[in-house]
Amino acid sequence: MNNLKDTYTLSNGVNIPCVGFGTWQTPNGETAINSVLEAMKCGYRHIDTAACYGNEESVGKAIKLSRINREELFVTSKLWNTDQGYESTLKAFDKTIKDLGLDYLDLYLIHWPVVKEHKEDWKEAICETWKAFEKLYSDGKIRAIGVSNFKPHHLKVIFENCNIKPMVNQIELHPSHNQDETVKFCRNNNILVEAWGPLSTGRIFKVKEMQDIANKYNKSIAQITLRWHIQNEILPLPKSVTPSRIKENSMIFDFELLKEDMELIQNLKGCEGSGVNPDNINF
Repeated sequence: MNNLKDTYTLSNGVNIPCVGFGTWQTPNGETAINSVLEAMKCGYRHIDTAACYGNEESVGKAIKLSRINREELFVTSKLWNTDQGYESTLKAFDKTIKDLGLDYLDLYLIHWPVVKEHKEDWKEAICETWKAFEKLYSDGKIRAIGVSNFKPHHLKVIFENCNIKPMVNQIELHPSHNQDETVKFCRNNNILVEAWGPLSTGRIFKVKEMQDIANKYNKSIAQITLRWHIQNEILPLPKSVTPSRIKENSMIFDFELLKEDMELIQNLKGCEGSGVNPDNINF
């Protein structure tokens, strides 16, 4: 990968830019519009949002204001938990498309596997939801379909009951929280892994070993961490509303981490995961 526009090829042949710009916790309105515009100015062509972020309208406005050809962009959104189910998924998708002001999505994800409303019948809920995803995909309204926060046992339910395998699994992944089992399972099944929280929501900036590596390469901790993701063939989704950091996070293609540093980061301690268990969420 040599720049933000370089791509991975999904199992269905669709190309996806190797780094995405995340918009989680980015307030709707001018903040979201300006940050997405700044990201596109820096070269990002992959924008990641979700219904529950509450900023799809602003992401859509930024896309329109950018005047970048739609075909050059890769836009992802996600189905929220309360909308799981066949008909409710179709309805939620229509709202997402309307709010974004787009004719189609490049990628649509089921946000969480086991949700509050379907603790007991989560398998049935996932299958009904996925069948709606398959219809939207077959109808050409989505170029690729996938999931988020799914572990192997969740993915197996789709494999065993549906026709199309997910093309992407977006999970919490960063140093100290490598998710090796899930990553291996996804790779064995030709599912691209995306990383939300690739900078461990800031915890990694307090880890001395990361500062030492950053000093060695004359880069920031964020750049080192994102480079680690890239060299591990994980697609990171960094987010920021600060123009200087948005630009900094994009400048990760002019150096390469040595094997010894990749291994050090792989075995790092000190910025473990958020603790959210996809089998036991209360939202």
